[in-house]
Formats: sequence, structure tokens, C-alpha cells
Amino acid sequence: MDEQFERLHSTAFIENDPISIPHSFIQKEDIEISGFLTSILSWGQRKSILTKSRELMLRMNNSPFEYIMNSNESDLKQLNGFVYRTFNETDCITMINSLKMIYLHHGGLETVFTKGFSENGAYGGITALHHLLFSYPHLIRTRKHIANPETGSAAKRLNMFLRWMVRKNEMGIDFGIWNNIKQADLVCPLDIHSGRTARKLGILKRPSNDWKAAIELTNNLKTLDAQDPTKYDFVLFGLGIEGFSND
Repeated sequence: MDEQFERLHSTAFIENDPISIPHSFIQKEDIEISGFLTSILSWGQRKSILTKSRELMLRMNNSPFEYIMNSNESDLKQLNGFVYRTFNETDCITMINSLKMIYLHHGGLETVFTKGFSENGAYGGITALHHLLFSYPHLIRTRKHIANPETGSAAKRLNMFLRWMVRKNEMGIDFGIWNNIKQADLVCPLDIHSGRTARKLGILKRPSNDWKAAIELTNNLKTLDAQDPTKYDFVLFGLGIEGFSND
């Protein structure tokens, strides 16, 4: 696993991965907001994810934090017609409005996640964010776009976003700009592809790709590196892309 990590953990990874979107920004709030919104869209083909994420940033004037904090009803019309798979302009505007409230009244995404982590680890962080986002006006349909471990979800995209924000690394692939959450407390992103690879490697036994499986996988990865278990996400993803899981 460590040998494969050294091979796959390269800055060349950035260009064709959704993490390239927040890498377009310098300001902390722009990085975390663009990363969060990109993570929501991160399902399906990577090329499409990148295309639609760039489009969304462009609709937000390539200044996501400023746009969220200062946008009025007229500005939000710039989002009209945005759609990626089942995520549409209504879902997008709901996210923008809730994020504005989070930054105005709750200290921003880092503060919300950090408070949740302090109470109950990654489970607490993700559920705290879910509850707060949807404490503001929304349509029920929008809730499906933000995973909730309370329902058993592995929360793959939010765990990926947390890896981006928390994990520190000399290569500068993940950002490591959130300092009050320990990278040792992160949960490895788990989906059908990484799950298949993990089972082939013998580091995951649970058959369902749910929250319990994500915890089982992470605990097993901690036996390899207790301080940075999610670094092996690069291995599970990379080997899956290369066809290892289908040998």
C-alpha cells in the first residue's frame, strides 16, 4: 500500500481530478466553498464533473465567497439554467443561501465541521453540517445531495471534501488549511469502486458501502498509518482506475 501510495501521490493527480477546481483559488474561503460545491457535483464522469464545476464557478464570477456573501435576488439569476444530472438551479440556490447564513452566523464551514468533530468525530461533523444546511428554507428534493451518516450513508463526497481541507502533505495536493481537525480522525471516502478495490485487497469485509463499511475500512487503514489513514484513498482510487479491482 505504501509503495502504491508513493507512486500515485503526485501533483500530476490534480489536473484531471475535481480537486483542481479549488486549486484555482488562493483565498481560504474561496478554496473551501469551491471545494464544497465541487464535492457535491463529484459523481459521474470526471470530465463532466470538471466541466460543470468550472461552469458553476464562472456563474459565480470566479469569486465564490464574494458571490455568496453579496449576491442578491438579481445576482442569483446567474444560476438560472444550471444543471448537472439531478442537481439543478433550485438545489444550487438553496446551497448558496444556506452557505451565506453559515458564513454570516456560524463562523463558516470550518467552524461548523470542527464543532461537530469535537463532539463525535467525522460522524458528528458531517451530521452537524447536514442539519445546519437544512435548517434554512429548502425543498425536500435538495436534501438528497448532502449525505447524512445518520441514514447509514458512507458520505463519500463529504469525506473527500474533508480530506481536501484537513489533510496536510508536502506535495500540496490536499490543502490542509483546516487546523483544528486531526487528519487522524478523517474517514476514508468509500464508494462502489474504492469498495471493490478494498475488498480485493482484503482490507474491507463488510459487503455494503455504508457508513459502517467506511469506518471498518478506515480502521484497517489506521493499522498502516494511524496518523494519515486517508492517504490510502489515492491508492484505492488509483488502482480502481487502472483496473485492479476487475482483474
